[in-house]
Amino acid sequence: MRIVHAGGLAAAAAAEGWVVVIDVLRAFTVSAYALAGGASACRLVAETADALELAQQLPGAVISAEESGLPVPGIAISNSPTMVRRSDLRGRILVQRSSSGTQGMVAARRADRLFAASLVVAGATARAIQAGAPPVVTLVATGEDRGHPEDRACAEYIEGLLRGCRPDLDRLLLPLRQSRRYRLLASGAVPGFPASDLELALVPDRFDFAMPVARDRRGLEVTALAC
Repeated sequence: MRIVHAGGLAAAAAAEGWVVVIDVLRAFTVSAYALAGGASACRLVAETADALELAQQLPGAVISAEESGLPVPGIAISNSPTMVRRSDLRGRILVQRSSSGTQGMVAARRADRLFAASLVVAGATARAIQAGAPPVVTLVATGEDRGHPEDRACAEYIEGLLRGCRPDLDRLLLPLRQSRRYRLLASGAVPGFPASDLELALVPDRFDFAMPVARDRRGLEVTALAC
């Protein structure tokens, strides 16, 4: 198995093989908590207008959205695992729009198979890939070109698991924890970004499912695959 690292949204468009699109803070952490909370699926879209239109077509659907990292007026749930955990999503679909993760997934059209990933499902993602034994896996750290080192840390963590070792995640996350951005997020001063989102997002392997992504006539659907 050849493992390729790629960073940023442009790299997602060029990614081939089995493609793992990573967004730790926070889109695919949100997806994981939604599915763990009983959501039947998550739907990923590029624009808020797309989310609003799609939600109207899906009875009982709930929207999670942010633009430029900030809440969207009129949408109660931002791109926040804390907010998602507090919501009753049992049997419902979560429609997601974010500035990195969902954009990277929409762009990844050359993939043979797609997975959404974050630290909370990293181990299960690695097990799903090992079970499929694809010749090429591309790990796309969507926020890498925006100075978000947690996505690269997750990619390196998944690579280590694929190679049969357990990387030192504390070391991998050190660039994030030492950053001004981390201190700002931990302060709780960013609208739509509760400080508790950090704790929820940065604990590895919280869930025992991977998140394969399928394309259909309505776009991209994320579901849980027990691994």
